[in-house]
Amino acid sequence: MVQRTLSIIKPDAVRKNAVGAIIKCFEDAGLRIAAMKMLHLSNEEAGRFYIVHRERPFYKDLAAFMSEGPIVVLVLEGEDAIARLRKTMGATNPKDAAPGTIRAMFAENIERNAVHGSDSEASAGYEIPFFFPAIEMH
Repeated sequence: MVQRTLSIIKPDAVRKNAVGAIIKCFEDAGLRIAAMKMLHLSNEEAGRFYIVHRERPFYKDLAAFMSEGPIVVLVLEGEDAIARLRKTMGATNPKDAAPGTIRAMFAENIERNAVHGSDSEASAGYEIPFFFPAIEMH
């Protein structure tokens, strides 16, 4: 089934100049870019995006991290795009990420783990329109 999913190349990976290499990983996994932009979230915007985690102890640190520098936000499309992206990203903790995955190659640690990806169709349904109105997707 063809799906759309959201990915964010986080500030740590942007700072490392890894954007092109990460996009190549997405494309090599058979994902097509339907929309893409670079922006710099405020702490408030990052907090709104990650509102699902508001009760978790890492919420404030996550919002602060996601607003510390530019990010690249992408809508990716393809067969089973959500599962395909999750596999391509690797485990949240880069110590557990399989070799060749984005997090194994580019993540610093569990908090600064290079990329975000929607974890379900429901998440993608919330996350994509947070960043992209329909007119911006191709």
